Amino acid sequence: MKKIMLCAFGLFAGTSHATNGINLIGFGAESTLMAGADIAVARDTSALNTNPAGLTQIDHKLFDGYGSLLRITDLSHKDQFGNDQHASNRYTGLGGMGYAQKLRDSSCTAGLGLFAQGGSGGVFENLNTAFGTQDEYSGLFSVAKLTTGLGCKVNDKWSVGGSFGLVYAEAEQKIFPNTSVPGFSGIEVKDASSLRTSFKVGLQYQATPDLTFAATYTGKTELPLTGGQLKLNLTNDGLGVVQYDDATITGLALPEEVAVGAAYKASDKWLLSFKINWINWSDAMKQNTLFATDPAIAGLPDIRSSSAMNWSDQWVFATGVAYRQSEKLTWYAGYNYGENPIPEESTNPLVAGILDHHVTFGGRYTFNPEWSLSAGLEYDFRKKVDYTNPELPFGEDAQLRNEAFWLHMMISRRW
Repeated sequence: MKKIMLCAFGLFAGTSHATNGINLIGFGAESTLMAGADIAVARDTSALNTNPAGLTQIDHKLFDGYGSLLRITDLSHKDQFGNDQHASNRYTGLGGMGYAQKLRDSSCTAGLGLFAQGGSGGVFENLNTAFGTQDEYSGLFSVAKLTTGLGCKVNDKWSVGGSFGLVYAEAEQKIFPNTSVPGFSGIEVKDASSLRTSFKVGLQYQATPDLTFAATYTGKTELPLTGGQLKLNLTNDGLGVVQYDDATITGLALPEEVAVGAAYKASDKWLLSFKINWINWSDAMKQNTLFATDPAIAGLPDIRSSSAMNWSDQWVFATGVAYRQSEKLTWYAGYNYGENPIPEESTNPLVAGILDHHVTFGGRYTFNPEWSLSAGLEYDFRKKVDYTNPELPFGEDAQLRNEAFWLHMMISRRW
């Protein structure tokens, strides 16, 4: 049983299909279409989740609603047991919204937003196992944030801001749940969730009318997943599938982050933006622990096991450009690079955060002073990792491949 639980834990280490580790590269249209080079720009409601100091650039009422469609073009697993299979879940939708307004007789703007922080995992059906069976290997993980924030102008040059949020996470997983042979019992975990608080602080400094500097700090958010149920397949032992009514997974977190950036208005038409972001994955993704109690059959032992993740810290470099072609039309493009933080010995097919390079392109069309529509594409370059993870039942020389496209859209209403 101990070996089986170790396998389970390695898989829960970040199952969302994200891009900088388990983080998305941006939030909302302008942030994402400039490839995350956003903290020195941050002038729509996504500032709540990128740099709350940027809320001060909203001197009216503003609502943004956005959605993203992910098309996974190559999330594939290959191993020595004859598997070379693409995940069956090829599409994922994400979305969010925000509202902000300037406070009357004040230099401050307040806002409220709902943001998708993570996406989906992988579902691999009918994999050949090391035990002579075919079975499912899957994991889904999602994180959402409800956040409120305030940005205030200190003077003509300095703006400061902060946001406080509630983060909700949930997860489910299947590791060969229909397989029960000597030495291995398949498992299924479902309904494990977490609700925790988060915070972000930021500043912007208007050095000249054309040059802005910015910095942000994001605190670590622990995400202990509690209230789950675990099913253990003990058919080979004559006990059938046994449910444990209380399953908890600890050791997952949204990481501490520090970012600095700058934006330069080269002319009335051109805006250039840059960001460097340090993400403290080594503290957020060190080790998972699974604890399951209250089995349906009295006398079975509680389950407790741990597995190392040992992610590396990540430096993300993002650059973006905005070109204002006319009063109504603005074009965006960007490039984002963050080296894969997941070590080879901790790699597994359900972790999509191995991607390094990302490019974006899109535009915004302003219909009138009240309404505008933004849309664009993101391409996450194909990445292949050959690995041997001793805690997973895939033997030596396994391979994970990943590649994806995103369609991003946002509609905005101003008053």
